[in-house]
Amino acid sequence: MNLADLQSDYGRGTLEREDLDADPIAQFNIWMLAACESGMIEPTAMSLATVASDGCPLLRTVLLKGIDARGFVFFTNLESRKARHLAHNPHASLLFPWLALERQVIVTGRTEKLSVAESLRYFLTRPRDSQLSAWASAQCSIIASRKMLEMEWAQIKTKFGEGEIPLPSFWGGYCVQPRTIEFWQGRPGRLHDRFEYTRQPDDSWRLDRLAP
Repeated sequence: MNLADLQSDYGRGTLEREDLDADPIAQFNIWMLAACESGMIEPTAMSLATVASDGCPLLRTVLLKGIDARGFVFFTNLESRKARHLAHNPHASLLFPWLALERQVIVTGRTEKLSVAESLRYFLTRPRDSQLSAWASAQCSIIASRKMLEMEWAQIKTKFGEGEIPLPSFWGGYCVQPRTIEFWQGRPGRLHDRFEYTRQPDDSWRLDRLAP
């Protein structure tokens, strides 16, 4: 297979300045709704890029669990590799790869931990098995086998029985407070439409068209 021979031309839509809301969060919600209604798999999936203390970047996929005026919310183990990276360098980037719509959204910004109360509110909405998994998995640590992980999960399930599962002290949320938000729409001949919102010192947004 010659990967260079795999070519796609994009023609599903266009993006003009007049199409865009003055508020990038409102614009994001418009595109998120379209992604959810398109039937694509995991429309809330986003790639999260962080940087280790040695300067090496790392990328992984997480799920968006909230969006408001503050920014983009996700949850994780607070002792995980991503959490260690963010403790050293709170800056991060997000990518929403809505390729079925020939769209992308790219976010850069600074992360802040959510309060315990906010994390608890979300934790209580998770399926019970997912709550148990939060307790059972020491995320990113080396484990001997899948069987050991499943045994730990079973022990946690027995421990809590049918009672309420408490929020682990090592589990919580982050909010990526955006500095820039870019909206990308694929176009024919690789002349894509790209618009980037940049937060200004007074918290207003500047909107610029970028070359593809």
